[in-house]
Amino acid sequence: LGLAESVTGGLIAARLTEVPGASDVLKGAVVPYDRVLKTGVLGAPDVAAVSEEMALAMAEGACRVLGADVGLATTGAAGPDAHEGAEPGTVWIGLHLDGGGEAVRVRFDMARTMVRQLSTITALNLLRTGMLSRDG
Repeated sequence: LGLAESVTGGLIAARLTEVPGASDVLKGAVVPYDRVLKTGVLGAPDVAAVSEEMALAMAEGACRVLGADVGLATTGAAGPDAHEGAEPGTVWIGLHLDGGGEAVRVRFDMARTMVRQLSTITALNLLRTGMLSRDG
């Protein structure tokens, strides 16, 4: 698993590494908070930072950069202000798995801390359901 966490800022990696044996599955994480890192390091296209296309590109980029089979990415506007036209609380989560991608959009009308926490939980759930469908 490779992670690219923008809006969650490393919270997913922190949660996963609380579990003994996480090193068996987690290759690493990047926190490309700046657009330049999203495009330069992860190879994402120059599109809206808070978009389906960006989330998918970040997840795929995490696989490539970190040498992972599965990539999970978050990008969004945690608030309190809008970001590039995206309303506060808007988050895109991307999953790259078996050569394909899936992205989900969520919106949490809550304080910044809660947006980040709920985005972390939602991302982990997307990973869980993706892995279950892979094994299923």
